[in-house]
Amino acid sequence: MPEIRLVNLRKEFPDVVAVRDVTITFPSSITTCILGPSGCGKTTLLRMIAGLEEPTAGDVYFDDERVTDLPPNKRNIGMVFQYPVVYPGANIYRNIELPLLEEKLSEAERRKRIEEVIEILGLQDSANEDITDLDIGTRQRTAVARTVARQPQTILFDEPLTNVDVKTKAELKRVLKDLTKRLKKTILYVTHDQTEAMTLADEIALMKEGEIVQRDAPRVLYNQPNDVFAGWFLGNPGMDFFEHDLEKSGDVQLLKSPLFPAPVHVSGASGEHHVTIGIRPEYVRIGLERTPMSVRAEIVRKSIVAGGQYLLVIKVGERLIKAKVDPVLGHRVRNGVWVECPLERITVFGPNGHRLDARLTVPWLQTVPQ
Repeated sequence: MPEIRLVNLRKEFPDVVAVRDVTITFPSSITTCILGPSGCGKTTLLRMIAGLEEPTAGDVYFDDERVTDLPPNKRNIGMVFQYPVVYPGANIYRNIELPLLEEKLSEAERRKRIEEVIEILGLQDSANEDITDLDIGTRQRTAVARTVARQPQTILFDEPLTNVDVKTKAELKRVLKDLTKRLKKTILYVTHDQTEAMTLADEIALMKEGEIVQRDAPRVLYNQPNDVFAGWFLGNPGMDFFEHDLEKSGDVQLLKSPLFPAPVHVSGASGEHHVTIGIRPEYVRIGLERTPMSVRAEIVRKSIVAGGQYLLVIKVGERLIKAKVDPVLGHRVRNGVWVECPLERITVFGPNGHRLDARLTVPWLQTVPQ
């Protein structure tokens, strides 16, 4: 299966630059989710890879073959769109079979491929039903099945779950997870839904304003965001952020904050005078008793979120911080609590919003490696 290599790929429209000189390689035989907010350029990027959109500049390579000028039908790709593309008036079996007729396959080979994808996608009970009479979720499964049955080397998904109901979306997500693991093809999957990306991806390419700002395994991207945008966009809610000026004390830079009971040493931020620190709400520790690194706080608001967890909004001095806690603790806490922001869970960003290779320590505690 080919790797997909983009070199200075750019797309300009009259009123906007949709993709800004992207150079990246999407590895062979894995699923990469292109994730980002609406309007960031991810669908335009995918369409240029597919040959459905002509680049303003730059090139697309499948392995070492330049395919920039090739039409879609010469790129050996399959594509699944937001809205299911099906043949009305035909049943599911026929919908899957029609493209295979052009490939001059034997009837036995066609039947084998069709029955295999029908089973994988759970379409056995409706295989002989007219596609026109079926719900959008089943039509989308059929569109996926038809694409997979063709056995292209590369499959592109353009937000295929956007227009299905919540129940069907959950079912299709499970089906697609199983499917992508079975296929071992080069798969690019565009989505604005971080849950989809975290569930389906081997790697996530995060886009912002026409650029890919980070490409990593899902947990690496989540725990080690390269910039403030990645910390904010991923997570529900995203990171807590706090801006601080650093103070100089001899050769040491100090961060003084109501979030910590004592000044914190900052190493690895040489030359920076102003930083932003970020921590994910689930890593904030809430307790009923004091610990060496905790400070007193008041609960402003609490609410129940996914999984029965509680989301707390806590006031420390004049600062508000979000924390996620388990149902038992969330139910117990009322007013005053102790809050600790573990140093090893804190990410430090510079004035430009990019992550610094910085480490926070306190002189009277054991050094905590980042």
